[in-house]
Amino acid sequence: MGAQPPIQNRGGGRVKINNVFLFFWNAAVISFSFHLLYNFLIMKKGLLHIYTGEGKGKTTASVGLSVRARSRGLRVLFSQFMKQREGGEHEKLKELGIEVMRFVDILSPVFHPDADIKEQRKNTRRALKEIASRMGDFDLIVMDEFLNLVKQGLINDKEALEFLNSRPEGLELVVTGRGASPKLIDAADYVTEMRLLKHPFRSGVRARKGIEY
Repeated sequence: MGAQPPIQNRGGGRVKINNVFLFFWNAAVISFSFHLLYNFLIMKKGLLHIYTGEGKGKTTASVGLSVRARSRGLRVLFSQFMKQREGGEHEKLKELGIEVMRFVDILSPVFHPDADIKEQRKNTRRALKEIASRMGDFDLIVMDEFLNLVKQGLINDKEALEFLNSRPEGLELVVTGRGASPKLIDAADYVTEMRLLKHPFRSGVRARKGIEY
């Protein structure tokens, strides 16, 4: 018998195309998996936010972030100190499934100079202990006017830092109030200062329902 002609691989082009497709498919899967893992690890580490300054907007910003977090399925606690008047947002936050804790027994020494400072410090420690016991139940906790607890002497920097650093690794924490100390600012991941450039109260306009409260 004579020599047989070489068998041609007529599907060779198709094999090459399939290999190229598989290469890019695997690369896409690896990239997507890495992206998911990166986001998971970033969200797993909770960060500390500070909203401070003399201007309007600290509580407003923390309410907005609470709503955003809840809209993404996060478990949210909105806690508040030193404010005896209930804000219009509280009931709406509850309707969204956000838990609200208001510590009205903690009085500002500035606005209530006759209040027993020792009693106020005791109330503050009790409130922080209560929040600490619930930290594992939430993904985000807002502590409105927390910074004023420090500024007005109900807790000191050391106590504040110990509390903030005791949070679970995955808990996002937002604290608001005037006069954030340098040590607290150093400990935070986000720091936003609301500057007072202009405000209608200087013209005698009082706080308006639905805007300031």
